[in-house]
Amino acid sequence: MSTLKEQLFRVKPVPARGTEDDERGLKRSIGLFPLTMIGVGGTIGTGIFFILSEAVPIAGPAVIWSFVIAAVVAGLSALCYAELAGSVPVSGSSYSYAYTTLGELPAMGVAACLLLEYGVSTAAVAVGWSQYVNQLLGNLFGFQLPEALSYAPEEGGIVNLPAVILILLCALLLISGTSHSAITNTIMVIVKISVLIFFVAVGLTGWNADHFADFAPFGFSGVMTGAGIIFFSFVGLDAVATAGDEAKNPRRNLPIAIISALIIVTAVYVLVAIAGIGAQEPEKFDGQSAGLSAILENIIGASWPGTIVAIGAVISIFSVTLVVLYGQTRILFAMSKDGMAPKIFQTVHPRTMTPVPNTIIVAVVVAILAGVLPINFLAEMTSIGTLAAFIVVSIAVMVLRRREPGLERSFKVPFYPVIPILSVIGCLWIIKDLRPITIIVFAVWTAVFLVWYFFTGRKNSVLGRQLETGTEAAAR
Repeated sequence: MSTLKEQLFRVKPVPARGTEDDERGLKRSIGLFPLTMIGVGGTIGTGIFFILSEAVPIAGPAVIWSFVIAAVVAGLSALCYAELAGSVPVSGSSYSYAYTTLGELPAMGVAACLLLEYGVSTAAVAVGWSQYVNQLLGNLFGFQLPEALSYAPEEGGIVNLPAVILILLCALLLISGTSHSAITNTIMVIVKISVLIFFVAVGLTGWNADHFADFAPFGFSGVMTGAGIIFFSFVGLDAVATAGDEAKNPRRNLPIAIISALIIVTAVYVLVAIAGIGAQEPEKFDGQSAGLSAILENIIGASWPGTIVAIGAVISIFSVTLVVLYGQTRILFAMSKDGMAPKIFQTVHPRTMTPVPNTIIVAVVVAILAGVLPINFLAEMTSIGTLAAFIVVSIAVMVLRRREPGLERSFKVPFYPVIPILSVIGCLWIIKDLRPITIIVFAVWTAVFLVWYFFTGRKNSVLGRQLETGTEAAAR
């Protein structure tokens, strides 16, 4: 019989090359390009459409460097994800990585982070989608949904119906088949990148170099504060790692997809920032609620560019919701296979090869959250779960390098161990600026989750049963 410490820190073996398909239950149908689009689709959301209004007043034109710094911090974590994705090519993202490096108890702590990150952020972006749908309906048809069906009860409504509808539509897509979802997401990503490129092209026609004259009016501290605000526009790259069980040639494609998504997202963000500041005086960004739409309308003197941007925002949020909902179901699938979640979450439909009951349960829970809770409550809890997961992944890279130096790695973090250490420091630097209440609620949620694991998950652990069976066999 193993001791309590041995149970809490038992480590799942890294799957040997060629055994990734064994008993996984899901179909490997996602190639390199759709994988990359999952990363881009999960990252480019509403943030870039409005983030300049928040960051430029703090950093000035030097917000361009804020984007670069935020990309570097996100990139440090992305490189760590890329190494682990190439050496531990399974679903579950950082939960699975922690399980193979740090042990079962830390893995469940990471699972708490991920369920918070994915579940709450899905509801949050769905609530935001409702606002853009109403804006678009007003621009195109001159009417909007009544407030009773557009806002949560706390905001004066009855239910946020568009948010509920969005989640159910995404669930239907996921149920129909992973390849269908990947194709739909790829199309939506191409459309929203096209809308942002349209903004850049039009924005450059209003170029005025004088807007960059006072480049960093608030100094280095303003640039760094701006980077902290912008960083959350890079959250979502880790969604690629949740597709480990459905990716074709995962040891090769997962690392390439993560790094490619980071490069694409960074390039788009920096171009948007340059075009936006070149087209509008930095002082006008403060309090500008219409974001990119207002800049284009001022350049052209008409409202139709704003409608195009609104269409881009609606498609953008749909894509993000689809990717994040997908990630949530695959994390629960991996946990169920390990005995850490009920078996229903690993039940796969024989025709679509997708976890249908899992998807339905997640969609219903998230739809309820999106329908009745305000967006500010939902958004506040997303960031810390993401950052905590990033920290664990960076530590896991160092642990696995030391424990299994001979493990085949299709990608290795360069300048090791500097980059994983800098990744941890960068994430902690951002966490220190979060509100204390956010950190407290996160700690309470994680503690409750770990208590549940201690009394339930620990006893149902598939790895635990395998180890106990092996010990008994050896004793005989």
